[in-house]
Amino acid sequence: MPHGQDVEDDTSDHSSEYECLECGAIVESETHPGECSECGGDFQNRAKSLE
Repeated sequence: MPHGQDVEDDTSDHSSEYECLECGAIVESETHPGECSECGGDFQNRAKSLE
């Protein structure tokens, strides 16, 4: 029986969108893209809140 916290699908092979915190560039990647090629800023996964 599934629980509310169970993961239905393995999402490890899905890409995510990352946004540069400096210039706002958006890239899609399966892993963290490192630093922005446009400005050298750090990326934040767009699925996570900034709070």
